[in-house]
Amino acid sequence: MSVDQIPIGKFSLMTRLSHKALRLYDRKGLIVPEVKDNFTGYRYYTVPQIEQGIKIKTFTFLGFSLEEVSMLLDAESAENYEIIEACFRKRLEEVRLEVGQLQRIEGILQGACKHNGKVMEIFKMSVTEPVIKEIPELRVLSKREKGTFALTIGKLIGEICACVSSPENQRNRVKTTGPIMFLCHDEEYKETGADIEIALPISGRLSVEDPRMEVKTLPAIRAVSVIYRGPFHGVEAGYNRIFSYAEENNMETFIPSRELYFNDPAEVPEEELMTEVQIQVRKR
Repeated sequence: MSVDQIPIGKFSLMTRLSHKALRLYDRKGLIVPEVKDNFTGYRYYTVPQIEQGIKIKTFTFLGFSLEEVSMLLDAESAENYEIIEACFRKRLEEVRLEVGQLQRIEGILQGACKHNGKVMEIFKMSVTEPVIKEIPELRVLSKREKGTFALTIGKLIGEICACVSSPENQRNRVKTTGPIMFLCHDEEYKETGADIEIALPISGRLSVEDPRMEVKTLPAIRAVSVIYRGPFHGVEAGYNRIFSYAEENNMETFIPSRELYFNDPAEVPEEELMTEVQIQVRKR
């Protein structure tokens, strides 16, 4: 063993990376020992690899996947700082969502503590009685893409609202004629890759530059509707009420479901958010 060869145990101590992690990173090609003894199987690292190990530890601490860590290391080697910045911005958005989720959980748990730990108080939701609606055709500005609910819905809403409020469309007196809505085209819940469409009812001559955005007509539907009041993460109570009603009344349900948002979470407290859930039905 030469002077600059560092055994895996000492290298683990220097970088605060476990043996298990170092073997995984070796298999993934993130940090490969400079020397492997074919007879003993011992792994030896070098002094320059200490910095690489610390970078990997830092990136994983920040929540990047091993695939993202590999991309970041490659981008740094190629001095492609745009990729690094884009990765960091994406992770920052994810962290902000995670923080918001933890704050909502904290609020729910605090509320439960105030009710002396009565668990059912957590699940009390405000949902109106279901009604059947004949909903007419709607001319909308729409954009559809796949992604996660929290990120994609907010992003698409922002893009559609920005289009309608552009100077040209305001000069053309484009108006919104109803609340913005989310249409879910999936048969099942998906954590990622959900098929999401955001649509805003509009009138007037609309100018659209984004090729993935379109003016279209949503078909007329017969739907069961409820109004849910409360945080977005509890809207499942509205769906549950509709599906129970449909089952009790021998009705089939169809996608896409629709969620209509009547107020803005940036302007009112979560407990005052109003969401209408509509699900298309017909008699069996």
